[in-house]
Amino acid sequence: MSLFSAILDKLGFGSKAKADVGAAAPVPANAPPTEAASAPAAPAAAPAVVPISAVDVVAKLEGLAAANTQKLNWKTSIVDLLKLLSLDSSLEARKGLAVELGCPAEKMGDSAQMNMWLHKTVLQKLADNGGNIPKDLL
Repeated sequence: MSLFSAILDKLGFGSKAKADVGAAAPVPANAPPTEAASAPAAPAAAPAVVPISAVDVVAKLEGLAAANTQKLNWKTSIVDLLKLLSLDSSLEARKGLAVELGCPAEKMGDSAQMNMWLHKTVLQKLADNGGNIPKDLL
């Protein structure tokens, strides 16, 4: 599993969609019609697709930060964000994440620049995947 996938998993991205997939069993096309199936569908039962709800990233991270004994500043530090999620925050892991997310080569040589780029990019990617990241953090 990639590090970014682990971040998504820790924050609950996709867990609602996974739960909804098994919620209603599909009816085979050759199954005999039942009384309910032959009756017209009520408007409330019409939506077959469940919209993906936004993940409240800030609330989840604030909750983790409140429960953590360390004072971690996840809003500005990629190291603290990874620590808060109980993920590997080593330089090697961060370099791997930077490569995974397409960090420009000129930033890879300077860990401070890479970390700033990485933090901003991770938050942006979380927002792109349905997370509610405030604009001031992007």
